[in-house]
Amino acid sequence: MTKKQAVYFCTGCGIGEALDVQALVKVAKGEFRIQDVKEHSFLCGPEGVDLIKKDIEAGANTVTIAACSERVCYDVFNFGPSVIVERVPLRERVAWVQEPGDEDTNMMAEDYVRMGLSRAKATELPEPFLVENPSKTILVVGGGLTGMTAALEAAGAGYEVVLVEKEATLGGWAGKVYKLPPLAEPYTEPAENNIPALAKAIEDNPKIKVYTGATMESIAGGPGVFDAKIKQNGSTVQERVGAIVLATGALPYDPKKLEYLGYGKPNVVTHADVEEMAKSGKLKNVKRVAFIQCAGSRDAERLPYCSAACCIETLKQAVYLKEFNPNVQAYIFYKDIRATGKYEHFYKAVQQTGAVFIKTEIPGVQVNEDGGKLAVEAKDIILGEDITIGDLDLVVLANGMQTNAAFGEEIAEEAEEEAAAAKEDELAAKPDQIIKSNMLNLVYRQGPEMPALKYGFPDSHFICFPYETRRTGIYAAGAVRATMHVPTAIEDAAGAALKAIQCVECVARGEAVHPRAGDTSYPEFNMNRCTQCKRCTEECPFGAINEDEKANPLPERTRCRRCGTCMGACPERIISFKDYSVPMIGGMAKTIEVPEEDEEKPRILIFACENDAIPALDMAGINRLKYSAWVRVIPLRCLGSLNLVWVSDAMSSGFDGLLLLGCRHGDDYQCHFIKGSELAEVRLSKVSETLDRLGLESERCRMHQISIMDYYRIPKLIEEFVEKLDELGPNPMKGF
Repeated sequence: MTKKQAVYFCTGCGIGEALDVQALVKVAKGEFRIQDVKEHSFLCGPEGVDLIKKDIEAGANTVTIAACSERVCYDVFNFGPSVIVERVPLRERVAWVQEPGDEDTNMMAEDYVRMGLSRAKATELPEPFLVENPSKTILVVGGGLTGMTAALEAAGAGYEVVLVEKEATLGGWAGKVYKLPPLAEPYTEPAENNIPALAKAIEDNPKIKVYTGATMESIAGGPGVFDAKIKQNGSTVQERVGAIVLATGALPYDPKKLEYLGYGKPNVVTHADVEEMAKSGKLKNVKRVAFIQCAGSRDAERLPYCSAACCIETLKQAVYLKEFNPNVQAYIFYKDIRATGKYEHFYKAVQQTGAVFIKTEIPGVQVNEDGGKLAVEAKDIILGEDITIGDLDLVVLANGMQTNAAFGEEIAEEAEEEAAAAKEDELAAKPDQIIKSNMLNLVYRQGPEMPALKYGFPDSHFICFPYETRRTGIYAAGAVRATMHVPTAIEDAAGAALKAIQCVECVARGEAVHPRAGDTSYPEFNMNRCTQCKRCTEECPFGAINEDEKANPLPERTRCRRCGTCMGACPERIISFKDYSVPMIGGMAKTIEVPEEDEEKPRILIFACENDAIPALDMAGINRLKYSAWVRVIPLRCLGSLNLVWVSDAMSSGFDGLLLLGCRHGDDYQCHFIKGSELAEVRLSKVSETLDRLGLESERCRMHQISIMDYYRIPKLIEEFVEKLDELGPNPMKGF
């Protein structure tokens, strides 16, 4: 497009008092030769917006707004898809964090104007990637409570649904229980099992197509164009779907591993056994029952996590034992009773039934046979003494749950071992006999299932984006995503269905899903220079790039989340977006004026992740936290998009230091693009060789992980880095 640029400076919010705006105007008019430059005291107000709109009507199509952060007033300064808008954050990153009227403050503002105008010049309008006839059908894998709820929610919103269940009937685990936990006020009584009614509603809904006794043979493609092959009764059918809800549930922890709690002895059973006994009426003669909580859960040698539903299931069963025998006595051995939210009412109601709660350390519980009956020995922590509860008819182990997602790789390994053993026995297994997974069988270069986080759960970003997985367009819900009880699973189902609907609608418009929702750009590959190094396919956190037989990357663009990790990974720099590229970011850095050594004005370049670091910098500005005037910040979509050429060029240009600010990563916090922050850390660890070649110290490059709530740390982080650079002295590359 032929660009007609216009630049607008806001003087409100203290910008005019802190900065020499006329000097900034000279940068735009003199250095960038832009004639249409205006000032306004309240640019985001009606008059200011009208000023910009009139210029757009007169032909301006590239607008640079030097005012507040790009994170605010984004709706006010949205002038449609045909206008490029670049924001220069003079308020939060200059006027509010630097000394007003100071020479260095204005030099900082001038550099930010240069960076903004350089980026606006390099930016092209994104062209949405629109697939032909995208499907808006939702595929739900798993026909239990969560899956059926998700299917009904999506159908209720007007979308076609395909529901696949491996069992012959719908219902899953919840369909096999006698009663459900309380689902409504006052949360004091178990609820009648409504699974048959849900199954009937599914059957009667014309928008839902059901495959029972079926499994997923394969899923290829991406959002909007998933091709799902479903195997049923020895034949295969294919469905084109737009998004997928994974609701395959969980499996009970193997009770055979609970021998230390007496499993294997007569009448030592699990929660599932009690449900069967209740349905068959076998609880009538039970008079004394002991429940042992955390059977395998919260145990470093077994399941280190809380299985969430066990306490509620025990409370439920303790209540309906009374239904079969009003004189039954229940004893509940527990570490902690986790009955959160409304279930606190249920916990109190069970206490009033006469159930005895005994706090103890579960690994220390002993289950013994006592003349045809059972006895439980434990140390009562509250009383501080050893106790024995004998003459028991049943001991119920509240064994925890494991996500079904945790079993895919195990099954694959077992199948490969069996195939190898068969080959040794001259009973060679055919390739199609090897079970690759037990849920989706994705035709992805990165594997047939979703990468699992801690404990095997396939969640993607548990803080900001629940239901997301690391595979775009596939949303996990229910116990496959995280341990949970029934009401949470029902909420999960609705949430995942909404995510799937958002996905298919975004794909139809050529837009990205979270976290860059609405982004219409996508990566373009200049294959002429591709060396088939595979780094883009290996490092993409979302499996958005497959490979052909020659190892050429094959981008599945509807899977892309627009993080730019592939761009940062590529050593040949063949990957770019129309509004985000290696030359664009490099060009922004090159416009920054680096003073000569004798001016004693160091320059520090900060690459900051837009998801946490930029918000943290803005929060520092809002709180008027002062920091060094030597820094210049360039926002990145994700630190995973960091290309090492930026580091090399910055240091060659005379920058005294380079600071990377990215999301925290690990178990307690996660990079918004999953692996970006970690990848940046790995790449930075390889920079030493480059710096050594330039004759520079590796300490000149540093990375910090921060969250938005770490904004108060920013001045100290910068100050410590400045002190280190003072020790090292100026970059010897200045002036070259």
